[in-house]
Amino acid sequence: MKQDPTRNAAYTVDCEDCVHVVEFNPFESGDSGNLIAYGGNNYVVIGTCTFQVSLQNSADMKIRLFTSDLQDKNEYKTLEGHSDFINGLVFDPKGGQEIASVSDDHTCRIWNLEGVQTAHFVLQSPGMSVCWHPEETFKLMVAEKNGIIRFYDLLAQQAILSLESEQMPLMSAHWCLKNTFKVGAVAGNDWLIWDITRSSYPQDKRPVHMDRAFLFRWSTINENLFATTGYPGKMASQFQIHHLGHPQPILTGSVTIGSGLSWHRTLPLCAIGGDHKLLFWVTEM
Repeated sequence: MKQDPTRNAAYTVDCEDCVHVVEFNPFESGDSGNLIAYGGNNYVVIGTCTFQVSLQNSADMKIRLFTSDLQDKNEYKTLEGHSDFINGLVFDPKGGQEIASVSDDHTCRIWNLEGVQTAHFVLQSPGMSVCWHPEETFKLMVAEKNGIIRFYDLLAQQAILSLESEQMPLMSAHWCLKNTFKVGAVAGNDWLIWDITRSSYPQDKRPVHMDRAFLFRWSTINENLFATTGYPGKMASQFQIHHLGHPQPILTGSVTIGSGLSWHRTLPLCAIGGDHKLLFWVTEM
């Protein structure tokens, strides 16, 4: 990996407002993974012409499910049930027929596309992240702010495994799609990596953001590559790309009011939302 570790975004897209969330298409269907959705306070944008469903969580504790044929039909449903801010949500990876969400109200909820809750788990602290197993879709990972990450069996509707970060607040966690024995998270100022076959405690951790770490996302094409962001809300938020084979970040960037973080499904390309901009960084493999 030979590249300048500190540089500007490779590409930027001007947006009508601040971008709070961004997500590449995680499914095999679609335009080779090039579909992208992003949203701000009062809008959602779909990046290409074949994506049909997107999600947005909002400040009124409701989930909005948007459906569009990108021609004449544009509809949305409101999913109500959470009683506090929603911190994470995700479609099931197989058919996109269910949605999992976690909230400051200490719950994880599973919904179908009609807005009906099909499962409900009570947490010990605010839920910060939720991930579905890419193949075994009855397995769900939920990360809590108190530093506990639990794995649930949706068929039995009970927890089957837990991990501990031993530090708080845990702000974000992600299941590695290339190697589902790996889980990564950020808590306090550090990133942490688990191998769930070895221990319930992290095998590796490193200080990463002095202003507190905020988001963690694994690359979808390399099990050793991941990105983190610093806490948003300051004039600039630090963005870093890391490789487990390197002691220092392999790329560092700065984003004004950065929020949202997503990897392209087939390329070493990472997107983050900023102040009236969508920014893209490319890293060498």
